[in-house]
Order: sequence, then structure tokens, then C-alpha cells
Amino acid sequence: MPLEQPFSKRHRYSGAAKEITIREDAPKNLRYFALQAAIDLEWGPSQLREVVCRVLRAVPDSSNWSEYPNIWHEVEWLVERCEWFKVYDIIEAIHNRIYKDDERYRFSTNVAARYAEAVNEFFIEEGIGWQLVEGHIVTRGTEAFEAVVTEATAALEASERPTAAKHLHEALQDLSRRPEADLPGAVYHAMGSLECVARDLTGDSKATLGEALKRYPGLLPKPLDTALSQIWGYASNEARHVQEGRETNRQEAELLVGLAAALSTYLTRKQL
Repeated sequence: MPLEQPFSKRHRYSGAAKEITIREDAPKNLRYFALQAAIDLEWGPSQLREVVCRVLRAVPDSSNWSEYPNIWHEVEWLVERCEWFKVYDIIEAIHNRIYKDDERYRFSTNVAARYAEAVNEFFIEEGIGWQLVEGHIVTRGTEAFEAVVTEATAALEASERPTAAKHLHEALQDLSRRPEADLPGAVYHAMGSLECVARDLTGDSKATLGEALKRYPGLLPKPLDTALSQIWGYASNEARHVQEGRETNRQEAELLVGLAAALSTYLTRKQL
């Protein structure tokens, strides 16, 4: 009788996560795996063709009748040749179709969750900077970045600051946009989240973050307040005052989002 889990999973062996090197691409092995992972969960080529054709707005080949090899090869051919960002659309669509089937038939095996787990493991092992979360492909950063953003989101929600939490969510959405991330937008929303927290904490609803740091010297210990004021100025230039010939890169955007998230967490736990 075949085992459901391979040796490495049964014994909890895993290698170190690869450095993220792939974002605006969908390598050949991902294109194959996205389909094979569904097949492993007892999906058939015809089901995959229905989803893939819908995403790619392609007409199924009516001359293909047999599941293997005809329909399977048709699906592989479509996915191998589509734009990189469409592959991630297909992954979302497969997951969401499986999720609907889970709901319809009340599967106790939670097939959608197993598909998401398989895809996310692949992303980590292959150094792909995306993750499948609640049916959506969103950006994935380093472990440190993920930890600080997750903690900040939880802290903002626990402290009942929905506007700040929404800005942080929008920052992540901007980082996740395909085919091109909105990096200035990510910086803008991340600093907006931090500014919301500062305004709420001080009761000064009209102050910018820079003004709040000057008016309320107890917000941050020195010299961190001066450093944050300079970061605020830098972020404002990057996000609000775009200069010809100067573009924010992803590393800078993630750094600023991570800093804003960490400082938001600090401030939500602070009493003036």
C-alpha cells in the first residue's frame, strides 16, 4: 500500500530554504509542478484543461478526447507557453476551484489546503518569492520580513487600529502586484500605516509622521527618533515625490515596509 507522505516528510527532514531569486518569472519546473500537484490530489487532465483554458481564454481542442496522453499534453502545452504571471493566475484558479469542490462535497481531507501546502513548499525549496495564502498568490520575503510583518498585522488588529492595518495590507498588495510590483505604493502605504499609529497614539489627527516625531519627543528613544525622521523624509521622496531617473528597487521597498511594520508593533505596545 503506497504511503501518503514521502520519507523526508515522515521523518521531518528539510533542507534550508533557498535564497529568493525568482519573482518575475515562472520556471519550467514550476509550470509542470503546478499541474502535477493537482494530479497527485486526484484531479484529472479534463478538470485542469477547463481551469487553464478559462484563465488563458483559450478554446479547448475538441479533437482531444483521451485524458492521457492527449488532454494532458494539451494542458502542458498551454501552460508551458503562457506568460509567466499567468502561471500564478492558474495556480490561484486551481486552488480556488478545489476549494469550491471541498465546500460542495464537504471533503474531510481538505484538498485545497493540501494543494496550497505543496505549492508553498515548492516556492520555498526553489527560491521563488511568492506564497499561496487564502487562495491568493502574494509576495514572500525572507523569514525575518515575514515574521515582522505578521507580528505587526496581529498587533494592529489586536489594538483595534483597522486603518493602520489596512495600510499595511495595501503595502503587501502593492509588493504582490503582477506583472510589476508597485514599489512606491508599497512604501507609501507602509509609512501611512506607521503614521496612523503615531496619530492615534498622540491624539494629533493631522500631524504627519515627521511632525509627530518633533512634537512628541517621547514617541521613540533618542537617537532613533532622529533616524526615523530621516527615514520618513527618504520614504516621502521615494513614494510621493518621484524623481526622473530614480526608481525604488525591491530591496529598498521591502526594507522600508519591514521597518514600518517593526516600528508600528513597537508603538502599538507603547504608552505615552
